[in-house]
Amino acid sequence: MILLDTHVWAWWLARPERLTRSAHQAIRRNLATGRVGISSFSVWELALLVQRKRLVLAIEMADWVAETERIQGVTFHPVTNAIALQSVNLPGAFHPDPADRILVATARELGATMVTGDAKIRAYPHVKSLW
Repeated sequence: MILLDTHVWAWWLARPERLTRSAHQAIRRNLATGRVGISSFSVWELALLVQRKRLVLAIEMADWVAETERIQGVTFHPVTNAIALQSVNLPGAFHPDPADRILVATARELGATMVTGDAKIRAYPHVKSLW
C-alpha cells in the first residue's frame, strides 16, 4: 500500500509530469490492487492552499475530491485517534510541521509507503518512502 503526500496527489491529477518515474510506477501498480491511500488531512491541506491562492485548481475543491473518490483503487483514510496520538509521539527526531506529522503517522498506522518529494520525510528513518 502507498500513501500519497498532498503535493503528490495534486501533481498526479493536475501536473503528472512533475512526478518521478518511480512515483508513477508505484501509483499505477497500487491502483491495480486497490492500494492507493490519501489522508483526509490532505483534503484540508489542499483546500487551505487553494483558499490562500497558493494553488489554483481547474475545478472546485469539492469536485476535485469527488473526482478522486471515483478513481478505482483510491481510498481516503480519516485521521483516527490513533493517528492523531501517534503524530505527536513519532519515534526519533522529526520536524514539527503538523501536516507532515499527520501524514507520516497515517503511513505508519497503515503500514504504507509514502510517495513524497519532501526531503524531510524521505530522510526520516521511521517511515518507508519513495520518490
